[in-house]
Amino acid sequence: MTSTAAAAGGLPVAPAAASGGSPVAPVVPARGVRRPLGLDEVRLTDGFWARRQEVNATGTIPHIGHWLDREGWLGNFDLAAAGRLPEGRRGREFSDSEVYKYLEAIAWEIGRQDAAGSADAAAAAADLDARFRDVVARVAAAQEPDGYLNTKFGRPGQEPRWSDLEWGHELYCLGHLFQAAVARRRTRPDADDGLVDVARRAADLVSDVFGPTGIQSVCGHAEIEVGLAELGRALDEPRYLEQAERFVERRGQGTLADIEWGRSYYQDDVPVREATVLRGHAVRANYLAAGAVDVAVDSGDDALLGALRDQWASTAARRTYVTGGQGSHHQDEAFGDDFELPSDRAYSETCAGIASIMFSERLLLADADPTEAARHADLVERTLYNVVATSPADDGRSFYYANTLHQRRPGAPADPEVVSPRAHSSLRAPWFEVSCCPPNVARTFASLAAYFATADADGVQLHQYAPARIATDLGGGRAIALAVETSYPADGLVRVRVDAAPGDAWTLGLRVPSWADGARLRVIAADGAPVEVQDAHPGQIAVARVFAVGDVVELDLPVAPRFTEPDPRTDAIRGTLAVERGPEVFALESVDLAGTALAGVDLADLVVDASVGPREADGRVVVTLRRRATAGEPMIAAEAALVPYHEWAERGPSTMRIWLPTS
Repeated sequence: MTSTAAAAGGLPVAPAAASGGSPVAPVVPARGVRRPLGLDEVRLTDGFWARRQEVNATGTIPHIGHWLDREGWLGNFDLAAAGRLPEGRRGREFSDSEVYKYLEAIAWEIGRQDAAGSADAAAAAADLDARFRDVVARVAAAQEPDGYLNTKFGRPGQEPRWSDLEWGHELYCLGHLFQAAVARRRTRPDADDGLVDVARRAADLVSDVFGPTGIQSVCGHAEIEVGLAELGRALDEPRYLEQAERFVERRGQGTLADIEWGRSYYQDDVPVREATVLRGHAVRANYLAAGAVDVAVDSGDDALLGALRDQWASTAARRTYVTGGQGSHHQDEAFGDDFELPSDRAYSETCAGIASIMFSERLLLADADPTEAARHADLVERTLYNVVATSPADDGRSFYYANTLHQRRPGAPADPEVVSPRAHSSLRAPWFEVSCCPPNVARTFASLAAYFATADADGVQLHQYAPARIATDLGGGRAIALAVETSYPADGLVRVRVDAAPGDAWTLGLRVPSWADGARLRVIAADGAPVEVQDAHPGQIAVARVFAVGDVVELDLPVAPRFTEPDPRTDAIRGTLAVERGPEVFALESVDLAGTALAGVDLADLVVDASVGPREADGRVVVTLRRRATAGEPMIAAEAALVPYHEWAERGPSTMRIWLPTS
């Protein structure tokens, strides 16, 4: 471990941020092996993710604001403030949470624009800040004197407060309010809009009502745990972490009513520290696990943290799709049993992917073993590219709620003016009756830079790759500045140039993905002279030296397309192959058969020639396919191009599959 002081449970006190304050990041443990480098320390400058961030800022965030106004979900707060509820209230019982996620997205986007430092960015931040303040004023006006805040419960004509903990989502909504307040606190710590005070009053109420002598229960949808823990960190209020710990420890005690899917649906069947794998509703399970890691890390509970590591490992190995998606049941949006991963019935909710990233990232920050940290970063990367990036359309104004791996029939284009049922995967839709996913995507993209790099007392670690500028301080004035130059994932070369460095030795760590057998690392001195060349094996490779300004470290990752075999215990895809290239999963889409000898052939009648590996041609990944020979029909073979899964259905209705039969 690298630490300045040992802490209870073996975890060190988290290193300080470069600014001397808290990192501008969604998760900042009080203790841990690494600290995240926040939006003021990492700026994505170009490439795949920078473009996604720009679309998020100019397309997705305004789009969400439009629909929140149009559907009346924001207007519910105005009705509450005017004393006119329940008449006229619109949206589901949890619609308040979408407003809070929207606020969180705006707050992180303001932080991203502030970090850019340009005149255009300052103008964009000013516009966003005005919108943010307007929404906060409407939310704050609905808060009751004792801190209670919800538009569905607690007023004359509504069900009483806390009367439906199984399904009411009151605490869930407040968890998202707390995360929005954390984003505001960390991006604009001196802001006077009042959101942090709104959150503080609500958190105080929760800590009183659900404290040691209060209601001895939990929320049917985990989220309050991670919200309380992070708010406690941001406000230096240990009472909130203590309440988060109570909620974690109460889970699995059977405090919630049994339902048709069993208490495992909301993780109330087994205590968190006794569970061996994530189960039940996939979003709930991952949010709970993320909050439990927060509790374990900050309280020094090694036993709880160890249990969560084991749960992550089992879930990643046995209950996670090749895309990183999680959840194979539609009826309850839940995990199936081990290896129950049918492609055509994949639910793989976008929000579950985001929650999985939250869980993985927290373990990454806590793990002293760099190989284990790399495993967690691998799943973050896989899920980002193949779930989170898949959900929004190119313009950021329509989304997948669920992310199927096999589309048997062409979908119908969604009406851009109509709210869609949530689980339709035929084509992306502009808004859903349950629209948790669009604002979840927005807050993730706006804060994305905080997932790319970390620091400890010895140096800097890069976990995700994109063109970026990194500037931080290891403490004691040991300033480091790096420029990351890469076309990744289109190209596997990652070039890290040292633009500022202290006069003593420090360590640069680089993740080598699990698929990157044959990777090579080169260290090149500022004068161009080669210093070191070595193989880079999957895990993390570290370069420790007295770096000079202008020194370059190059990591060359082999991103050639490859076949991936499924685990033979996964019945639904036995006898198939998937194609991956770098971190991207590829799919066969029916529109790419046009112009080949297989034009018009149903994907169900095609098999892939496993003896001919996937290759690149004219910038596309291609495989050799055959039509199955049938009576009266000759065998036909042809090459066909595949599409990165995150791009599927961008060209209109189509059929699609990721796992290709071999016979």
